[in-house]
Amino acid sequence: MLGASKQAKVRELVISSPDGTARTIPLDHDSVTLGRSSANELCYAEDAGLSRQHLAVERNGEQWTIRDCGSKNGTMLNGVRLTEPQTLRPGDRIGAGHLTIEFREAGVSAPPPPLPAAQTVIFVDGAATTGRSSTLETSLEGVLRETGGVRATGDNSAHMKALVDAGRQLVQNLPLTDLFQLIMNLSIEAVGAARGVLMTLEGEELVVRAAKGQGFRISNGVRDQVMTQKRSLLISDVSDNRALMERMSIVQQQIRSMVAVPLQTEDRVIGLIYLDSPHFVHAFTNEDLNLLTVMANIAATRIEHVRLAEVEQAERVLSRELAQAAEIQQGLLPSAAPKVPGLDLAGYNVPCHTVGGDYYDFILCVDGRVSVLVGDVAGKGMPAALLMSNLQARAQILFDDPQNLGAVVARLNRIICQNCPGNRFITFFVSVVDPATGEMTWCNAGHNPPILVRANGAVEQLQGGGLILGIMPMAPYTHQTAHLNDGDMLIMYSDGVTEACQPGLDEEFGEDRLAKLASQLRTEPAETIMRSLIGTLTQWIGGAPAADDITLIVAKKTKA
Repeated sequence: MLGASKQAKVRELVISSPDGTARTIPLDHDSVTLGRSSANELCYAEDAGLSRQHLAVERNGEQWTIRDCGSKNGTMLNGVRLTEPQTLRPGDRIGAGHLTIEFREAGVSAPPPPLPAAQTVIFVDGAATTGRSSTLETSLEGVLRETGGVRATGDNSAHMKALVDAGRQLVQNLPLTDLFQLIMNLSIEAVGAARGVLMTLEGEELVVRAAKGQGFRISNGVRDQVMTQKRSLLISDVSDNRALMERMSIVQQQIRSMVAVPLQTEDRVIGLIYLDSPHFVHAFTNEDLNLLTVMANIAATRIEHVRLAEVEQAERVLSRELAQAAEIQQGLLPSAAPKVPGLDLAGYNVPCHTVGGDYYDFILCVDGRVSVLVGDVAGKGMPAALLMSNLQARAQILFDDPQNLGAVVARLNRIICQNCPGNRFITFFVSVVDPATGEMTWCNAGHNPPILVRANGAVEQLQGGGLILGIMPMAPYTHQTAHLNDGDMLIMYSDGVTEACQPGLDEEFGEDRLAKLASQLRTEPAETIMRSLIGTLTQWIGGAPAADDITLIVAKKTKA
């Protein structure tokens, strides 16, 4: 009906207690309070972590807010302690005493928002004092040697069932995120803990992977004993351990019993599981400690297997992607040199990795000339390959009609500077040859000087040029000219050719050796010259993998 007010969405609280029970409270009043006092609408007299008047959830128009009522231990909202009233959103998690409270739309459950590790677990100063009747410690080796370990007799039958159940569930094919949560749930259920957290060692830092509860205070001594000494630790009565009783943060949590065990594979510790229990839940036992120690070993082994499987899968995917990238990149390079009357052309390229940063090309100009290009992107692998493809795309457009070669290279440099990261650059050489007359114009942007072999065997280098591409946007470039007579040839190459070294030696293949071999082969066709030079280079490096991308181009003047 027109003018009717929109019906407000019904909200509710779902309150989970440490014993695993939960109750749903519809928010059908304007205010609801919670605490230990019976004067509250929600009374939890047995929870010593609560204050008598702990918190209030209040309606504010169509929204709800939460307010801490000056409680001693504080109220947490999504892992952050409340200092002033905050508006609640569906899915918010509230921590008060030993209660976890979810604020949600009626009947709609939302996953908990991720908690920062620093707010989930705080390591506090303190030693793991042992030698008291309430403190026990063991190791995986000790449990496996102990004849009275996890047995299917008497009270331990439940532990054996938990161990068998854990082994059965952990063989499931789960991603790591789900596996961590499963291990956490199995651990809590196996020993009847109220809360728990699972952490793995990533580098030198312990990272929270799964948790039930929040605001954990774990002593550095407990952490170090578990992680460095591979020891499992049980404190069945915190009140009997002076070192921990002196930690007010632990006392305020009303923790009665705690257990911490290493996630230990055969040779190393990859993390830890920590569980605790408040006063009104049973204390942990020696059998609990043994059970959790063995379970953590099974879990750690499973974690490592899943990690290895995920790494192998990622490597397979990467290998396929690199193979596809290599195929695409090879498609950017000439499949064969063009047949041009007056020029005999040949080119070769092989990356030292799956993909590379070397580039060469033959571009037929609109006026009958031929642009012959070679470039070398600094670095190797995928980053270099991406820049190489960018260079190829630009060059295909710019050098099909290069009337002023220096100006065209300057324009290419400005484009490269816009797209090239600060730690990358490109050396580049381009020659434009008229196959009818032999006239050649060339421009060098920091590339290895090409070798010009004359028909009579004389050798020259095309020295000079400008800056490498990608450094200075306004760098000037000028072109130079030369003339190719019949039988003259130009050898263009990347530094992967001349800097190739013999295994175990520091001697490079070098420009002089390349020029001498090219001069000896000058009467052969361009393809034969190219293959002979590459064959000699392969023998030089002794069949070892190339240390850099290799590119070689032969352009020989013939009769038109």
